[in-house]
Amino acid sequence: MSPSQLAIEATGLRKAYGEKVVLDGIDLAIPAGTVFSLLGPNGAGKTTTVQILSTLIGADGGSARVIGHDLVDAADDVRGVIGVTGQFSAVDHLLTAEENLLLMADLHHLPRAEGRRRAAQLLEQFDLVDVAKKMAATFSGGMRRRLDLAMTLVGRPKVIFLDEPTTGLDPRSRRAMWEIIRGLVADGVTLFLTTQYLDEADQLADRIAVLDHGRLVAQGTPAELKRLVPGGHLVLHFPDAQALDDAARLLPAGPRDDNALTLQTPSDGSAHAVRTVLDRLDAAGIPVEQLTVHTPDLDDVFFAFTGGPTVPTQTTTTDNETKAAAR
Repeated sequence: MSPSQLAIEATGLRKAYGEKVVLDGIDLAIPAGTVFSLLGPNGAGKTTTVQILSTLIGADGGSARVIGHDLVDAADDVRGVIGVTGQFSAVDHLLTAEENLLLMADLHHLPRAEGRRRAAQLLEQFDLVDVAKKMAATFSGGMRRRLDLAMTLVGRPKVIFLDEPTTGLDPRSRRAMWEIIRGLVADGVTLFLTTQYLDEADQLADRIAVLDHGRLVAQGTPAELKRLVPGGHLVLHFPDAQALDDAARLLPAGPRDDNALTLQTPSDGSAHAVRTVLDRLDAAGIPVEQLTVHTPDLDDVFFAFTGGPTVPTQTTTTDNETKAAAR
C-alpha cells in the first residue's frame, strides 16, 4: 500500500519515562477510511500511543505521519486533520448541547453563520435536537458521549482517536455509538480505537493490533488473529451411526457424541479448511447433514498474546458460531 493511501504511518515509535520503557519500537500502517483497534492490558502503552500520534506528547524515537504530515515537522498540520475523544468526556456540563458545539466552532475559528449550521447538522446527526437547549449536566452517559464525539467532529477531522469511547455505557448506548462509528467510516473518516471491550473491537475493527509491554505482539484482521489461536474446530452432524463411524476413522481424532451423531475435528475455521474436510468426506462417500464452525474469540487471542489464562483446547462460543448446511 502506498503512503498516500495510509492515514497513519509509524515506524519504530519509542517512549520511556526514566528507566521504564512504555513503547519499544512499534510500527503501524493504517489505511484511510478504516477502523484500527489497539488492544492490550492496562499499562501496555495504548494511551501513550494515542498521545504521541495526536501530538500531545513527543516520542523519544522513531517517526510517524498522519494524513501525510510529519508529527514533528508539521505538528500544526497534524492537529488540523485529527480529532480526539478521550476516556473522559470533554463536555462542559454547565453549557447546553448547542452551546458546547458553538464553543467548538469558535475554537476552530468558523464564521458565526457556518458555526451555527455545523452545530445544527451535528445535533441532527447525533440525535440531540430535542436536548439542544438543555444543560449537559442533565444528560445520560450515552448522550454525553454522543455530544463529546459530535464536538470532535465540528472541525471535520479526517482521523479520530477514540480512547475507550464506550466505557461505562449501557448496552443500548454502546450499540448506538457503534452505529455512529460505522457511519463515520462510511463517510471516509479513519478511526483509531482503543477499547477494553474485545467484542467492540471484533464488531468494529478492520484491523487489530495487540500491544503488550510496549511491543506489538500480533496484528491482523479479527478473523486472522482468531485463526492464530488453537482451539478452533468443526462439529459435524451425521444422518446415522455408520456415517459417524466412517468419519471418525477418516478425520483427525476429536470428541464424538454417539447419541447426537456428532463428531468434532480440529479446524481453523477458514473456508479452505472447511472445504477440505467436506471434500474428504464426499470423496469417501460419507454423508453429512450439518456442520458448525467454532472459532476462538478475541478474548482467547488477548490472553494468548498477553500472558493471560491458558487458552482452552476447545472453545465454546455463541456470537462467532456459524452454521452451514453440508453440501
